Amino acid sequence: MLERKIILQDREMPKKWFNPNPYLAKLKTPFLPPMDPATSKPLDPAALEQIFAKELVAQDGNMTDKMINIPEEVLKIYSLWRPTPMYRAGRLEEKLGTKSKIYYKYEGVSAAGSHKPNTAVPQAYYNARQGIKHLTTETGAGQWGSALAYSCQYFDIECKVFMVRCSYELKPYRRLLMQTWGAECIPSPSPATRYGKAIYDSDPNHPGALGIAISEAVEIAAERADTNYTLGSVLNHVLLHQTVIGEEVKLQLKKEGIEPDILIGCCGGGSNLGGLILPFLPEKMDGKKIQMIAAEPAACPTLTKGEYLWDFGDGAHYTPLIKMYTLGNQFVPAPVHAGGLRYHGASPIISQLHKEGILDAVAFQQKEVFEAALTFARTEGFVPALESAHAIKAAMEEAKKADAEGKVKTIVFGLSGHGHFDMESYQKYFEGKIEDYEMPDKAIKENLAGLEKRELVM
Repeated sequence: MLERKIILQDREMPKKWFNPNPYLAKLKTPFLPPMDPATSKPLDPAALEQIFAKELVAQDGNMTDKMINIPEEVLKIYSLWRPTPMYRAGRLEEKLGTKSKIYYKYEGVSAAGSHKPNTAVPQAYYNARQGIKHLTTETGAGQWGSALAYSCQYFDIECKVFMVRCSYELKPYRRLLMQTWGAECIPSPSPATRYGKAIYDSDPNHPGALGIAISEAVEIAAERADTNYTLGSVLNHVLLHQTVIGEEVKLQLKKEGIEPDILIGCCGGGSNLGGLILPFLPEKMDGKKIQMIAAEPAACPTLTKGEYLWDFGDGAHYTPLIKMYTLGNQFVPAPVHAGGLRYHGASPIISQLHKEGILDAVAFQQKEVFEAALTFARTEGFVPALESAHAIKAAMEEAKKADAEGKVKTIVFGLSGHGHFDMESYQKYFEGKIEDYEMPDKAIKENLAGLEKRELVM
């Protein structure tokens, strides 16, 4: 029997984040900054500084530095759980009967149980250094909201989280975790904001969407000088912070003499996926054969069925326009249980890589994702977050494909978080209450039809 093998032997941790921006500028698809919707010109960074920390805005647009130093205070907090372990999934391989080797990078060891503190801690740090006393944000499954709540306590910042209503009801322990760390958690859409109240009044049972929750959080931040907004995915600086994952993976694989053939991550906005794959981008661009795969739900098929367009990041159009794969900012996804993957758009970095053909994308139905999660739990022991289970499913499929082709592949996937707060969803699966749902092409076309076709004026 192949036992699970940990391949991390010491406490070596990267001291720098990998910045993909200089590499993206060399691709055929232009690397485009956010667009001012009023002028169709690149957005003045000063406009972003009204709701984001200045240092984060600078990181977003940094096109020169290939590596960026991680502040010492951030490293000290990182060291509470980083570096995170990487395992050889020997028992899973045995179950599949595959000749390929499967490894997973486990981010569930953080206090918040996911990869999200990798960016929550530096975001809280930079805001505190600027004198900000309050932060607002949105959260889908609750992983980002709980990570920000956890991080704010280190810097004496008050935290307000708008949680997508269906997840607020399905995942009460994530909500309680935020409250335990001192944050206020509000179901969205809510009566607490003008935009949220309009939606709530028309339908008090609205399931919510990340685009709506973002609008509510931005609205609050824009009204107070001592309050800023934070985002847990999509933006360049968020993916930058998450590259600590991929930098550790490179160190760990190098020590074992392992060369990856396939890198896989689940994808909602794209931060976990980007964190894993981006440090390998220079090698990929130099011709090394590394396949990169994004795994998403069929109910929210942003990369597999969306279009590469300029779109708002939120439903109220408070945010600037960004060029990304999108299902349309008015898209309200079905209340699937992988709530962290229910976003209408994808990171502009991830979108550009997919547009260039550097990143592949696959979509899966709910039931097969649950089945993959159970197979993993019953072989490797860890109960995965349902978002992460999409990456597990993709890894299993790639191993089967390699076997069918008579090839032996080395597959690395990101296990972005544990599923301890997803047990109610697992219970529904055991009771036969989980239904598959695929976003109809007609609905996607209707959403996208409302988007104004734009070109950036440089």
